[in-house]
Amino acid sequence: MAIVDVTVIPIGTESPSVSDYIAEIHSVLDTYKRDGKIEFMLTPMNTIIEGELPVLFEVIQAIHEVPFGKGVQRVATNIRIDDRRDKKRRMADKVKSVEAKRKQEA
Repeated sequence: MAIVDVTVIPIGTESPSVSDYIAEIHSVLDTYKRDGKIEFMLTPMNTIIEGELPVLFEVIQAIHEVPFGKGVQRVATNIRIDDRRDKKRRMADKVKSVEAKRKQEA
């Protein structure tokens, strides 16, 4: 299981707001989630997606295409992959680990 940090940046839009694009991207992600292929989390700056690496590459391509489908002529997509193979870790596990360590410090 891998975790990816993805930011899709439509370039040359009519407005500085990109929330319409992100909302449509998340509709695509909902489809993959309903099929049991991924989990995802929206943050103010990006989207975190977890799943099997081949599926994640498919998902990234699908969401990269969303702004093109809305008429944008240029899209930059930043991807960071965390692919740990010695342990099965989920997004929530990583957060819980940090929270537990913070509680120990208190």
